[in-house]
Amino acid sequence: MKQYTLIATAAMGLEALVAKEVRDLGYDCTVDNGKVIFKGDAAAICRTNLWLRTADRIKILVGEFKATTFEELFQQTKAIPWGDYLPENAEFPVVGKSVKSKLFSVPDCQSIVKKAVVEKMKEHYGISSSWLDENGAKFKIEVALLKDVAQITIDASGAGLHKRGYRASQGEAPLKETLAASLVLLTNWNPSKPFVDPFCGSGTIPIEAALIGQNIAPGFNREFVSEGWEWIGQDAWNRARDEVEGLANYDQPLDIAGFDVDHRMIGIAKENAFEAGLGELIQFKQMQVADFTTQKEYGVIVGNPPYGERLGDRPDVEKMYKEMGKAFSDLDTWSIYMLTSHEGFENLYGKKATKKRKLFNGFIKTDLYQYWGKRPPKKG
Repeated sequence: MKQYTLIATAAMGLEALVAKEVRDLGYDCTVDNGKVIFKGDAAAICRTNLWLRTADRIKILVGEFKATTFEELFQQTKAIPWGDYLPENAEFPVVGKSVKSKLFSVPDCQSIVKKAVVEKMKEHYGISSSWLDENGAKFKIEVALLKDVAQITIDASGAGLHKRGYRASQGEAPLKETLAASLVLLTNWNPSKPFVDPFCGSGTIPIEAALIGQNIAPGFNREFVSEGWEWIGQDAWNRARDEVEGLANYDQPLDIAGFDVDHRMIGIAKENAFEAGLGELIQFKQMQVADFTTQKEYGVIVGNPPYGERLGDRPDVEKMYKEMGKAFSDLDTWSIYMLTSHEGFENLYGKKATKKRKLFNGFIKTDLYQYWGKRPPKKG
């Protein structure tokens, strides 16, 4: 079975989580800034696209070489066995980026790579015309230059992996599904414990928790660009989807709730949960965090509250952080995880975090404040 070098791209700060997911699927990997690199066959392309909750996309590395001139870039790109990947009528747009490299003009690099692939394809398929039809399956090629080293990859995901296919509607600043899943995986939650998101917005964190709780692959409900590639084949995708269906635990009971002060967001969250097939499993309710009470023990609270990024919003946000601290003050058996960019969060909340972890919500630098509750007594 032919082995490929695969790259799972990751948001900054989430590389270790992506690496754990890759290893859990049975692939050894190495971690670099913004990516996890591993070897796998065609089945691995299917499985990682379907299963990875925290990665942004899957790419196939088809070439890596030093290039300080356009001639080097052209010749080395042309040397790649493009006929192994691209059919005669492939549609292959080329995108690019360049950082700290002599070849700094991205449009020129894209043009050179495109020309090199065309020349190689014409040789491989014996095409005499000056152009290719490009009316077949899509293969998005990327040329990425970093310190004069060119990496040529093909995107095997299509739409980013955060696009799960369940988001019917969203609010103003929706949390990416990959980050929401990461927040759940960074906690000590398991499906036997209560789970609450007091700022649920469009429901992303509770939905991702439910998918994790029932071991439902995040990509079960969507399509991938590489499903149209003949050299992977429909059989490999069918086997990967059969595995997904076989490992899902739809009978796992869950106690997951999402609250939000905005009744419109509760309506959107319910709609998204039903779209994901989880409508009966998650309880959504309009409520402000100051009113939260519970008699349950050993639960987990995960929230992405407003940050007060706009100065006009800051007084209300700071008041809400204080109210949250009071509402949660007696929950000593609960573990609480809050993501915010507000540097004064601990003072306002009234308690120093057990641990802080730096994460990026899009381009916003945030901290995940972690408050670990008491552990339940050991059984027996």
